[in-house]
Amino acid sequence: MSVLHNEAIGKPRKRSSWSWIGFALSATIVGISTYVLADILKDVDFASVATNVGAMPASQVALAVLFVASAYVTLTGYDFFAVRTIGANQVPYRVAALASFTGYAIGHNIGATAVSAGAVRYRIYSQFGLSLIDVTKICFLTGLTFWLGNLAALGVGMAYRPDVGGRVLQLPAETVRVIGISALLLLGAYVAWASRKPAAIGIGNWRVVLPGGVSTLIQIGIGVADLTCSSLAMYSAIPSAAGGDLVTIAIAFVAATLIGYASHAPGSLGVFEAAMLVALPEVPKEELVAGLLVFRVLYFLVPFCVALASMACWESMVFLRRSGAANRKAAAAGKEVAEKNESGRA
Repeated sequence: MSVLHNEAIGKPRKRSSWSWIGFALSATIVGISTYVLADILKDVDFASVATNVGAMPASQVALAVLFVASAYVTLTGYDFFAVRTIGANQVPYRVAALASFTGYAIGHNIGATAVSAGAVRYRIYSQFGLSLIDVTKICFLTGLTFWLGNLAALGVGMAYRPDVGGRVLQLPAETVRVIGISALLLLGAYVAWASRKPAAIGIGNWRVVLPGGVSTLIQIGIGVADLTCSSLAMYSAIPSAAGGDLVTIAIAFVAATLIGYASHAPGSLGVFEAAMLVALPEVPKEELVAGLLVFRVLYFLVPFCVALASMACWESMVFLRRSGAANRKAAAAGKEVAEKNESGRA
């Protein structure tokens, strides 16, 4: 009895220690990023930044909006792929798309995306008979798709333009190139392993069958498509992209996104901007800051507001549906009682 008691006490302590390590790592990333961002922005002319934003042509803003919308459309592929992989065929695409959009749009802004987006997904998928375990599997598979796509994009970027990644990571270019090539080799090994035979992780109800070789390539394609659209949106948001070609900005964007994700900061605020400014010294600061502001509004703020409105509509529909079902049930019960009373009198 005492041994079991000690073990029960010991387990929470172990989880707590790991959570503190994660918190410390996130706090360190946020702290360093805040310091770097403040140092970079100290000589920025914010009047010029405002001028750059105001002078941006409507056609350029529209192009950025188009790519942001395309990025969120590709994000729906994360959920739809995961839903079909776990065999939840009763969930239609439109519901997977809603869960994906609202989950990511809210999760991106709240922070700790894995938890916040998972909670939003559960609210939606539970209406279609999916359990908490099912939603956990979906979150795992969407996360796997995200990391496979990022591994492919960042691996190519680091191998092709190691100087850009080197600025963000503060490492020599050759070291970054080795990391990039290693990432691609690791990705290739994983695809080959997944192609051999179906593999699974977990035990019992938590067991998840991993996608096979072809499905893994589809996952990579979804992730790369998402990053491509998002990078194009960032590129389009910079007033003239002066001094920065699309490939350079795309590599910087992927690296900045991953660092922002690792920080768990709400909306990667400050972390993403600091990484972009460090990675793109050739782009005039005022233009880059203007582009980052426009991108944050279009990619984070607008979808966040739309997602909140969508969730409000969804919850209202669920409430009305449940109320209608309860009223019909009560009416049927009342009718049954009345019929019994009538037959009793007869």
